[in-house]
Amino acid sequence: MLIFDKPPTPSCHASTIVEVERGKLLAAWFGGKDEGAKDVQIYLSRFDGKAWSVPEVVGTEPGQPTWNPVLFKTAKGSLYLWYKAGPKPESWTGYVRSSADGGKTWSKPAMLPAGFYGPVRAKPIQIGAAILAGTSLESHNCWTPYVDISNDDGKTWTRSAPFGVAGKFAQIQPTLFHTKSTVVALMRSRDPRRICRAESADGGKTWSAAEPTELLNPSSGIDVARTGPEELFLIYNPSTVLRTPISLARSADDGKTWKKVRDLETEVGEFSYPAMIATEAGTLEITYTFNRKHIKHESVDPTKLRG
Repeated sequence: MLIFDKPPTPSCHASTIVEVERGKLLAAWFGGKDEGAKDVQIYLSRFDGKAWSVPEVVGTEPGQPTWNPVLFKTAKGSLYLWYKAGPKPESWTGYVRSSADGGKTWSKPAMLPAGFYGPVRAKPIQIGAAILAGTSLESHNCWTPYVDISNDDGKTWTRSAPFGVAGKFAQIQPTLFHTKSTVVALMRSRDPRRICRAESADGGKTWSAAEPTELLNPSSGIDVARTGPEELFLIYNPSTVLRTPISLARSADDGKTWKKVRDLETEVGEFSYPAMIATEAGTLEITYTFNRKHIKHESVDPTKLRG
């Protein structure tokens, strides 16, 4: 379903989704005249299990566009909304708001320390007390991924070493998952036009050199959700050129190999920048950009994608 019938803005993009209690969801995205326009703000809508609420503004910086919101609920129940503001990614400033009532009300926006943006596009993961957030720097032609780590429920952060990329600095926006022994990052990549993978054996502090996988990628956002001890689902655009189709792939071996199992959209257009979570009820809840005019929500039963 589309989150809103009548778009509140001419353009929208880069959604994020979180479950605040069983069956209750929040989604956020940026919207305005166009990506990078000065009127772009962060919008949020609530899902009560049946319908989405009218979007409301939850992030704005007068005279500056906002970018890439990320929602996340920690194991302790803290709910965060991170977003960026600034004329372009090379000069972003990171902001964060928090909520103690499931997103009904929010703290005032707080500026993050210089150089920190919070998770840059995909949701963090949590391993014990450690929250790991994929982030990256976009400086002209130098794209470099990192992971930021918090051990105090998201209050403060330290940064990993940069990923080694074999001389090609063209990967950003890591989405993370963990196995029994490693943390794995998958990144969008401009060169090569494949999803790239790196691993950490020390909880995200240092990383192996990123290597291309067989998964096609047109330099567009991706996301991963775990649904079982070795089962993962990936949402991505399996193309080297277009942000269509948008599809789901399944891995039954902790992300070593993947098999495409469902296309969500196949027509000509842009279906991109997905967000995906595994819920308490076991569903995959997904949002993505629908032709830059809408944000679409899909609920998928992963048991029907096995076999």
